[in-house]
Amino acid sequence: QVQLVESGGGLVQAGGSLRLSCAASGRTFSSYSMGWFRQAPGKEREFVAAISGGGSKTAYADSVKGRFTISRDNAKNTMYLYLNSLKAEDTAVYYCAAKRVIGIQIIRNDREYNYWGQGTQVTVSS
Repeated sequence: QVQLVESGGGLVQAGGSLRLSCAASGRTFSSYSMGWFRQAPGKEREFVAAISGGGSKTAYADSVKGRFTISRDNAKNTMYLYLNSLKAEDTAVYYCAAKRVIGIQIIRNDREYNYWGQGTQVTVSS
């Protein structure tokens, strides 16, 4: 069992930056493979980025490569997503997700995650 709480969303102009945080409960945060997903109005939830339990492996959707950076601080039980060079099409609710795993694992499929946060709204004006 792990509870996830996202924060850091807001309104930003195109070209600007935000940092999203996902705070997790528990004592075994490093045992969870983590990911960020987003969902815009009228669209399906889509993969944004993922990170392995120890942070050694990361993956990004093509649409955000070079602009977003995923990281985690296991001592703080927190995962981050740095959103840079934001575009209007980045506007969405951003969710963090977690799945307890053994070993190094990157998960891109939202259906494979067991735990989800409530989401945080990112709005990019243009």
